[in-house]
Amino acid sequence: MSKFELKLPQMGESVAEATLTTWLKEVGDTIEMDEAVFEIATDKVDSEVPSEVEGVLLEKRFNVDDVIKVGEVVAVIQIEGAVDSEESNVDVSDVAEEVVVEESAMALENQMAHVKESVSAPAPAPDFSGTERFYSPLVKNIAKEEGVSMEELESIIGTGKEGRVTKNDIKAFLENRSTNGSHKPADTPVSAPIKTVEAAPQEQKETVEKPKPAPVQVGAGDEIIPLTRMGKLIAQHMVDSLATSAHVQSFVEVDVTNVVNWRNKVKKSFEEREGERLTFTPIFMEAVAVALKKYPLMNISLDGDKVIKKKNINLGMAAALPDGNLIVPVIKNADQLNLVGMAKTVNDLANRSRTNQLKPDEIKDGTYTVTNVGSFGSVFGTPIINQPQVGILALGAIRKIPSVIETDQGEYIGIRSKMFLSHSYDHRVVNGALGGMFVKTVADYLEAWDMNREI
Repeated sequence: MSKFELKLPQMGESVAEATLTTWLKEVGDTIEMDEAVFEIATDKVDSEVPSEVEGVLLEKRFNVDDVIKVGEVVAVIQIEGAVDSEESNVDVSDVAEEVVVEESAMALENQMAHVKESVSAPAPAPDFSGTERFYSPLVKNIAKEEGVSMEELESIIGTGKEGRVTKNDIKAFLENRSTNGSHKPADTPVSAPIKTVEAAPQEQKETVEKPKPAPVQVGAGDEIIPLTRMGKLIAQHMVDSLATSAHVQSFVEVDVTNVVNWRNKVKKSFEEREGERLTFTPIFMEAVAVALKKYPLMNISLDGDKVIKKKNINLGMAAALPDGNLIVPVIKNADQLNLVGMAKTVNDLANRSRTNQLKPDEIKDGTYTVTNVGSFGSVFGTPIINQPQVGILALGAIRKIPSVIETDQGEYIGIRSKMFLSHSYDHRVVNGALGGMFVKTVADYLEAWDMNREI
């Protein structure tokens, strides 16, 4: 008999973990090739994970609502023969509990050794009775052994489910505290690492604590609406992006009269022939793909002190969901699609976004993102970059406005269809000239639209 380990697949460059929402199979169930075994949820998409083999589900490594890292084994499938009676009767929860207990014991042993070396006086144990926040027994033990005060513990940003503090969170906090000497508990002298003080004193940096948000007063009749799981993840993703990239914006007003008139002329015949609606979105995506091909240094990511220039042009298309959240399906190799192919791809991704039918592969590997703020009536916006990309373009509402029109016979006032393009880019690697020229290229492409173009 052989066994196959079904792992959590990679779901995008910025997605490192997912929450297991539903098991679709039980231990002992037969599984077909490509049959869904469990469902997961990330900040971008909810999806089913299929099996890569045929066999019988032998083991479930995680429970519903557990947070799983990409690459971790979620299920074990037996791919030859039937499940042994002894193996099928194994209590997976008991096995998992033994592993957790063993890891916890090892972690506590290491941390106790560290305490003996670095702490010269015992610290008072934190009092958990006055907090409403959940802390696991392991986190509580680490906090007690390391002398972490209740105030410090409450300040740690948790990455676990519903913001819970995980073992990795508190270990990262302790590592940071020992490195820069900040957040030391009162009356707990901790010896500074010799290497840091003597070998590299110039690397010492003063840590500034983040200001705590002012408490919100809840009045009579106010409604409290808890953030959804996806809402929390999106909120953190936005804050992290602002903390990572130096956001700067360039704005261009575009005359899209030719685009509007051409679309009105061909949209009916296009729908009759292709069975698809022709919206403005594929036209704008085509213009962005052309500009990225001309300025490939907008199609990059920054990795430390290295710039990764992407070979493929994969356009993210931000879409609003009925519940108010956002999702960003990706048009792969957008520069290789003609307008018919672009329209079909845009419509397909948009429709399946709204019905939560996107696959994990369809929301990853984006290299640049476009968002349509005009669909909500906004004239322009300042969108936040979708990490690890370095640029995002917001499409404003198309409006008919009076405009000065220049001709060989002179200038006159006429009614034109215009819109704003808002380009947010990462000023760490994209200077104002490149950011401005890129968005101007998109505008020039749209303004020069051929009214006689065949489709």
